[in-house]
Amino acid sequence: MSPRDASRPATYSKAQKLLHWLIGVLVICMIIAGLVMNHIGEGPLQNTLYDLHRSTGMVLLLLIVLRIVVRQQLGTPAPPPDLPAWDRITSVATHHLLYVFMFAMPLLGWAAMSAYGDGWTVFGLFQPPPIAPKDEALSDILFRIHEIAGITFACLIGVHVLGVLYHAIFKRDGLLGRMLPDHE
Repeated sequence: MSPRDASRPATYSKAQKLLHWLIGVLVICMIIAGLVMNHIGEGPLQNTLYDLHRSTGMVLLLLIVLRIVVRQQLGTPAPPPDLPAWDRITSVATHHLLYVFMFAMPLLGWAAMSAYGDGWTVFGLFQPPPIAPKDEALSDILFRIHEIAGITFACLIGVHVLGVLYHAIFKRDGLLGRMLPDHE
């Protein structure tokens, strides 16, 4: 164990665990809503799903910024000393990519809506300022990137879940316990 690892917390804080699970549930709901709203007919249900998707995306953007700040302030547990290099590299890469997607997805959606030019609100409370110029062609491109990135993000979440299951079922090394809400 390196001196740096010795100063790291043994587990994640309650705030980190709450943010992890809250963001995880919301992201999964967003992916499902994104798939459903694009495959149902136009009408009130689709409009409601779009409104909820956009509003929840803005909430997620704030939550991920908060999560990054909390992570920087509180740190993260060191990997187990017997974790093979390939496992550590895969884990770090996957987690970094998850953070990139968590941050990029709401920004892509916001930029796409800005380029689309149609006013929208966050839960009917306020209208976010545009972050891209009104441009229909740009909007089409950004929405397509947002859609492809969402599918890629869903696959990456699947890799993360498989990694968790691998450690919980096959390795039984206690890594999952560090993020469970009742474990601290």
